[in-house]
Amino acid sequence: MQLKVVTSGTASAAVDDSLGILISEKIASRIANKDATVWGKDAEAESSIRLGWVSSAKDSLSLIESIISLREKFSSRGVSRFVLCGMGGSSLAPEVITKTYGVDLVVLDSTSPDQVSAALAEDLSRTAVVVSSKSGSTVETDSQKRVFEAAFTNAGIDPRERIVIVTDPGSPMQKAAAADGYQIFESDPTVGGRYSALTAFGLVPSGLAGVDVAELLTQASSAMELLSKDSKDNPAFVLGAALARTPGEMGFRDKIGIVEDGTSISGLGDWIEQLVAESTGKLGKGILPVVLDLKSAELSSGLADLVAVHIQQDAKPIAGDSVSVSGSLGAQLLLWEYATAVACYLLGVNPFDQPDVESAKIAARAMLENIDGPQDPEKIIEGIGVSSLGFSTSGTSISEVIASLTNLVDADLGYLSIHAYLDRSGLPQAPSLRDQFANKLKRPVTFGWAPRFLHSTGQYHKGGPKQGVFLQLVSASDFDLGVPGREFTFGELIASQAAGDAKVLSDLGRPVLTLILQDPKNAIQEISKAI
Repeated sequence: MQLKVVTSGTASAAVDDSLGILISEKIASRIANKDATVWGKDAEAESSIRLGWVSSAKDSLSLIESIISLREKFSSRGVSRFVLCGMGGSSLAPEVITKTYGVDLVVLDSTSPDQVSAALAEDLSRTAVVVSSKSGSTVETDSQKRVFEAAFTNAGIDPRERIVIVTDPGSPMQKAAAADGYQIFESDPTVGGRYSALTAFGLVPSGLAGVDVAELLTQASSAMELLSKDSKDNPAFVLGAALARTPGEMGFRDKIGIVEDGTSISGLGDWIEQLVAESTGKLGKGILPVVLDLKSAELSSGLADLVAVHIQQDAKPIAGDSVSVSGSLGAQLLLWEYATAVACYLLGVNPFDQPDVESAKIAARAMLENIDGPQDPEKIIEGIGVSSLGFSTSGTSISEVIASLTNLVDADLGYLSIHAYLDRSGLPQAPSLRDQFANKLKRPVTFGWAPRFLHSTGQYHKGGPKQGVFLQLVSASDFDLGVPGREFTFGELIASQAAGDAKVLSDLGRPVLTLILQDPKNAIQEISKAI
């Protein structure tokens, strides 16, 4: 499948205007040579330790033998079910890889007690767990590891025979796992989480689940030479310019709508979303990715601040201000990493830091350390608790309360972002709210499962342009699950993460409406009616 990027309309104008500077400054070859000076002096220190992804397709070949050997070992012991415990970049790449290859992988990227419990409920006798954390100190992943350790032990299974650790060398998790005798895959410490698709973080869970990871790396390797060329034919130059410099009525278009349009790749938009949002969204700048389908309202609303990006089997021109991208999955993973780095150069931001992700973590920890029982909502309407920060709600119905938030969406540049602190596996109907809001507002609407989005798009919402209004959906179910060896439960953890993020958003001047759902399934139906 040929790696190709085709532009139409104003997106083509962006490419024409940007190619000269990209070629003359040798941006592609400098990235390929791991030149940390590309993004300016302020970014140099971080860039100097974050460019390993450029050669990951070849550097990771050494992992294949160990992955296959472990997979065969598990198979000989009757292990056929694999669970991945990871957040953000540690889970999104394996999810798109396994979905595209058609193999099963249970992705546990949540602290929802219901979702954690569901992952534990399946047959542990045939289950192995991959615990992935780059820093080795992620509270969500540590909590998931602890609960699986206890579950295996209670089932009479040695956790060391079933839990595999993926982390950076020398991390707290690596040191603890080595002392405890776990199987460990150490990832390249010079690759940041969102650029780690072609490292151990993407390959170990995917390979154990049954993906031909050697083929994936071959696909990516085949694109390395093309993406390193300072040429008008470099698809990373074309895509990066279209992302960062497509003109519109209000200046450069700062939102992209990602659409799977006849491609055999499944779920790539979710991975692109975190890569682009977390890399670009800072210093009041950024590109907001919105994952869409062909029927989404954003594509037919004539939005002057959005560029449609179609992922196709064979890229071809599309009417309007749009981009079409095609290529094998491995090649596209590397393409999008290059293109995002190019877009960050054009925007003038550091693609490798994430200053506002940490702020939400700090706030959540503070909330967790001062738990004194659940906070009462400001009011209860139609059985749904209502709280707000940064603005005041009005009305006596859920419809009116929601309207008090959505009325704040700027008609030219604004967007609504829905953050669902809910059970992703048990509430598949929740994302349909995105389409309903988009149809009503005729503005971009994003939907993020929480708390996983805190490790990805959360950076954009806080550090990017001040355009968003935020709707939190939080479960108040009576069911809860303790975290072994900790003084908090999963329910308390996810509630603290919601409250902490709401506070940080509000402190930055972003309005937040929180709807507290005692019965999430019925409440989503009521919210749907209210829209």
